[in-house]
Amino acid sequence: MNELTQLVPGLLSLPQDRVNPVRLFLDADIVVQLVMAGLLLASVWVWMIIISFTLRMGRVQKRCASFEEDFWAKAEGRELGGLKARGDTPSARVIGAGLSELELSKGRPGTALLERIARGMESQVAEEADNLAERLNFLATVGAVAPFVGLFGTVWGIMNSFFQIGAQQNSSLAVVAPGISEALFATAIGLFAAI
Repeated sequence: MNELTQLVPGLLSLPQDRVNPVRLFLDADIVVQLVMAGLLLASVWVWMIIISFTLRMGRVQKRCASFEEDFWAKAEGRELGGLKARGDTPSARVIGAGLSELELSKGRPGTALLERIARGMESQVAEEADNLAERLNFLATVGAVAPFVGLFGTVWGIMNSFFQIGAQQNSSLAVVAPGISEALFATAIGLFAAI
């Protein structure tokens, strides 16, 4: 702990009338520290997923827009043959699924043909949505679990405060306040990670 204190002397020398997150972390029990560290890591991971998803969606939207422009230009001239080979975008794969069903279902009545094409394309849309949202489940998990993990840290810190009351046989605010503030800081980090 002394090494960490030496690394961040400016953060530890904040005025005592302010809440010092680094001091709260360093003074906390090891279990509360582990809870806080885990929640902070989860928060960083969530932000990495959000940023990478946003960048990925931007790239996918540009590629889909370009493909759709080509598709409508070629659809007017009935030159759809080369479009199936362009399976690098979700739009292309959905259109490819429809064109494949069209080729497989030639000779069927109009409504049966349309239903098969629609089912094939809907199935491909669902698959594309699953592929695009592959890591978003982690966001939902962190959002649901983080407050409870923070609450665990709070309960642990309050238990330590009660232990200090018993050990020192003193129930003054000076004995209880440090443990409770560390515990509430764990809850705050849990809420931050969830939000």
